[in-house]
Amino acid sequence: MKHFFAALRLLLIMTVLTGLLYPLAITGIVQAFFPYQASGSIIMVDGKVKGSELVGQKFVGEFYFWDRPSAIDYNPMPSGATNLSPTSEVLQKAVQQRRAHINRTVALSSNASIPVDMLFASASGVDPHISPQAARLQIERIAKARGFTPEQKTKLADLIERFVEPPQCGILGEHRVNVFLLNVALNQLN
Repeated sequence: MKHFFAALRLLLIMTVLTGLLYPLAITGIVQAFFPYQASGSIIMVDGKVKGSELVGQKFVGEFYFWDRPSAIDYNPMPSGATNLSPTSEVLQKAVQQRRAHINRTVALSSNASIPVDMLFASASGVDPHISPQAARLQIERIAKARGFTPEQKTKLADLIERFVEPPQCGILGEHRVNVFLLNVALNQLN
């Protein structure tokens, strides 16, 4: 019985330390030093929550930049990939359909080079970034859909360049563009 009560005391102490005090301390520290990130990196437009810059969203239609494909339709709850192998016929068919759709909507030749992030889904299914090349590929489509003048089309290209983010710490990852932030700015472009 002596060992039982000692174990029970240890369990209660560790539960309070690791289940209550530690999470409260970390939450307080993060809220104090990184309040924007700790609150989910929420983007507000005209006083309304539009989304998080960390979670990809589904943009359809010709008026917006498209995210990379998502195996989970951009639902962050079951976040995940398709887990299809490179030899999967289902994956190959999906990529061919995406390529054909992009070729049609962007008016490319059937053998034109398309950035891979426009053809393959991300591992999380909610990646908010695309490559700068994928963003630039969409300029003509968006300019045409919005009826942009040549001057506005130039502003659109400049807008993409303003939103190109460098690799993290200068070496981790590739240059990328946050599609959600880009589309929010696109709505304010004159």
